[in-house]
Amino acid sequence: MTESRLTNTLLTLLTYAVAIVMFFPILWMFLTAFKTEQTAFDIVPHFLFTPTLDSFKLALAQGNGYWHYAFNSALSAVASTLIGLVLAVPAAYAMAFFPSKRTDFTLVWMVSTKFIPAVGVLIPVFMVYKSLGLLDNIWGLTMLFTAMNLPLIVWMVYSYFKDIPKDIIEAADIDGAGTLQTMVKVVLPLALPGLASTGLLALILAWNESFWSLTMTDHKAATLAVFIASFKSAEGLFWAKMSAASVLTVTPIIILGWFAQRQMVRGLTFGAVK
Repeated sequence: MTESRLTNTLLTLLTYAVAIVMFFPILWMFLTAFKTEQTAFDIVPHFLFTPTLDSFKLALAQGNGYWHYAFNSALSAVASTLIGLVLAVPAAYAMAFFPSKRTDFTLVWMVSTKFIPAVGVLIPVFMVYKSLGLLDNIWGLTMLFTAMNLPLIVWMVYSYFKDIPKDIIEAADIDGAGTLQTMVKVVLPLALPGLASTGLLALILAWNESFWSLTMTDHKAATLAVFIASFKSAEGLFWAKMSAASVLTVTPIIILGWFAQRQMVRGLTFGAVK
């Protein structure tokens, strides 16, 4: 075996090993969801057991019911993603095609806000929301998700716009197209794969957000993060029910990612080769 072939084989084995290590917690969560609480809590792990749907039945009936939490998660994630794109596209378009002296500073400042720990701004945000009556409000939560993802959305859309040749913009100007027409009819269709991948990523981040959901909601606007946390009580953790709730939470986003993976890869590699 040549050295190059040996290296490729070792890299392949290492890739499979890393994939197995990363996938195993997800597999174990799915297995635990079909166990009884006694089997799930047993110190000795059980790979062979009699599956049961009892945990799913109990999880679906928890609190306000699974569909209440799922609806709130879907509404806040989709709405925050759409609002984020509507706000980010004009901002990214202006910075990509009409940059100023402070464009680079603005971009760095926007992404620097992601470095701030969420708990560091919890008290002022909580006090503002309390005074505005937005606690346990789905639209208040949506605004938080939008603010949370907006810097990332602007950065990604900006990078996609930068890969579009400026000659196309100049050609549109020569043809008499206005700024809005150029953006809507010329730039956005060309950047559609990038916009789709950006939207999918923002949707996943909003769907998975737990900190703000747990601290800013109670029952009315509670999302699936609150649904999962509700299985922790003074009596302890109910591993089987919590695993079932987690499976019910991650399955929709896994299915979405599976069907949209080609579009996401296409968008993330958009403009990589010219």
